[in-house]
Amino acid sequence: MSKDFLASARKVLDIEARAVADLIDTLDGGFEQACQLMLACRGRVIVTGMGKSGHIANKIAATLASTGTPAFFVHPAEASHGDLGMITREDVVLALSNSGETGEVITIAPVIKRKGTPMISITSRPDSTLARLSDAHLAVTVAEEACPHNLAPTSSTTAALAMGDALAIALLEARGFTAEEFALSHPGGSLGRRLLLRVDDVMHGDQRLPLVSPATPLPEALLVMTRQGLGMTAVVDADGRLVGVFTDGDLRRVLEHQTDLHATVIESVMTRNPVTIAAGHLAAEAVQMMEQRKINGLFVVDADGRPVGALNMHDLLRAGVV
Repeated sequence: MSKDFLASARKVLDIEARAVADLIDTLDGGFEQACQLMLACRGRVIVTGMGKSGHIANKIAATLASTGTPAFFVHPAEASHGDLGMITREDVVLALSNSGETGEVITIAPVIKRKGTPMISITSRPDSTLARLSDAHLAVTVAEEACPHNLAPTSSTTAALAMGDALAIALLEARGFTAEEFALSHPGGSLGRRLLLRVDDVMHGDQRLPLVSPATPLPEALLVMTRQGLGMTAVVDADGRLVGVFTDGDLRRVLEHQTDLHATVIESVMTRNPVTIAAGHLAAEAVQMMEQRKINGLFVVDADGRPVGALNMHDLLRAGVV
């Protein structure tokens, strides 16, 4: 039997998109109350749910934790066999159940209440047992599941996940959570590298710095540049301050003009007033500077303009900043 896969996919996405869009008009004071409870929490947000709701709860916990709200997932069945000990009065519980009557969740709800732990629920039924037991309730009701039998949790789980994201981002904004703080939770990712790595983490230090004086003959300067393998050399004055650079690109231009290399000093062919960067800057800023100026390397200077390091695009590529 012929199947129109694209038509089926479009129908699913349309149903789920409408389910999420419908949440906008259902937001009320319960959402604000939930945010206040989580913002005031001195412990952790414990997210729980069973089955498909459990998978969504796990993801919501991960999103909260990575955006400034410490959180973790507790399986409701395991909770009733000892894991309730993970939950304290300082915590807040966020419980997910589409029906609001999930047995494993309802079993632990009275114990959570007895502990004095505030509880927030996300269900499709404001009159459900779980909703009534909660200090704050978020209604996530969908017109239909994307499943043609209206059985498999699809629209409902998508909408619940979106509600969890709404909570996480509302709390992120309320806390003033920054991109740098986000990077501290993601040091292994590309964002973390871009936001955490500094120029001094990547640069070549004093031992590998190619330095010559303005009066250095060009052949001698080329030997220094080649020996250090950075594709450039710094030209410094008597006080050690950077006055120019000479790069592989400068050498190609010199050769194109058929300059007598042995009769040339570096001062006459160097690039004056070169682009530099300070050690405390982000490595990502160095990338941006190099891309804008169409150069492949930078010298790192101190407050007095003395070279303290050097880096090139290869270093930044190896560090994963680019």
